[in-house]
Amino acid sequence: MEHSPEFLALVDAARARIREIDASELAVRLTDAPDAALIDVREESEYAAGHVQGAEHIGKGVIERDIVAKHPDKTQPLYLYCGGGYRSALAADALQQMGYTHVVNVDGGWRALREIMPTE
Repeated sequence: MEHSPEFLALVDAARARIREIDASELAVRLTDAPDAALIDVREESEYAAGHVQGAEHIGKGVIERDIVAKHPDKTQPLYLYCGGGYRSALAADALQQMGYTHVVNVDGGWRALREIMPTE
């Protein structure tokens, strides 16, 4: 997918403020932090078509509204992914602004993860 320069600028600004890991690091990170949550921020139809095994769906459009009810501990490690790491970067930035202290964007997203992680 080709993204507009305006969207890419928004994502780049968010990436300057958040933590990111490469998709290849995710399995180790989840093993090292058994209390971590893996959150798929894609659209419901994308999630239904396939997702990383054990991932929870909270779409980017509602994550700010729903995150506190689902994950009230703002120190819990939260790993976010989307299709390629763009939307999840924006969601990670928003969660940090809400006071979450261990939010990590998975760069490469579903396109990379489906090749290296168990999927459903």
